[in-house]
Amino acid sequence: MASPPPAHTRPRPQLAETTPTARPPGPAWWRVLRTRQWTKNLLVLAAPLAAGSLLRVDVALGAGVALALFCLASSGCYLVNDVLDAEQDRRHPVKRTRPVAAGEIGPRAALLAGVALQTVAIVAGALWDPALGATMAAYSITQALYVAGLKHQPPIDLAVVASGFLLRAVAGGAATDTRLSTWFLLLATFGAFFVVAGKRYSERVQVGSEAGTRPSLRHYSESYLRFVWTMAAGVTVVVYLLWALTGPHHTGVVPWEGLSVVAFVLGLLRYAARIDQATAEHPEDIVASDRGLQVVGVIWVLLVLAGAVVE
Repeated sequence: MASPPPAHTRPRPQLAETTPTARPPGPAWWRVLRTRQWTKNLLVLAAPLAAGSLLRVDVALGAGVALALFCLASSGCYLVNDVLDAEQDRRHPVKRTRPVAAGEIGPRAALLAGVALQTVAIVAGALWDPALGATMAAYSITQALYVAGLKHQPPIDLAVVASGFLLRAVAGGAATDTRLSTWFLLLATFGAFFVVAGKRYSERVQVGSEAGTRPSLRHYSESYLRFVWTMAAGVTVVVYLLWALTGPHHTGVVPWEGLSVVAFVLGLLRYAARIDQATAEHPEDIVASDRGLQVVGVIWVLLVLAGAVVE
């Protein structure tokens, strides 16, 4: 079967403003939490996974706490964002069905619930470990600054969204008392830039820069966003290679971490293909639906665990 042509060579789809979009199933208050996007919070497992300590009971418990708290905090941020972006969401072919934009949930109730969820996450995080509480607070503050205006400041908006992914990884280290190496932090940073630039590229190709769904898109060309996600992908691969070849477990009989580079690059290339097709606006949907990516991901996790556990 022939591969689909690159996104920039295909006709741009037109928004069907007059065609109603089917409302997603489920109660409004459940949908407004964006539970499908909780898959992003699995990044809290990255630090203990890389350190080979994730299978320890105490570490797994700490990672579970961080995961639960980030589910609360991220949903709280989504609620606040939905209130402030309701008018823009109504112009988007998919986001128009969000409960706040669709009028199913009042803005005041959504705002109060969003603030409450974030407050609970920060306080609970601080009670578990002050470093985790500080990380949760940093996440909420950066997201508040984003919705307050930074989302209109390119390329700062890309950096702020990417910081959300980075802080998830940091929270996993804070909750499990796992030391975060420089390579790990660089990998999380540029990997996040790769995903975020891919999101923006896909959205710009699919809905255009003048649709009013995201004002910052007017400041980006498709070629610029392609440059950003391509550059970020290259740096991510180089940093991962350096981590795999210099990590504390790279001297074993079988070079498990070195072998994991193959799976990591294959996964990155498969995801990059989705970006090139302009279908990466929602990373959580790709993770949930792409069986090939899931298989590669499982193989990668097993290789990383083998490198850290098998002596």
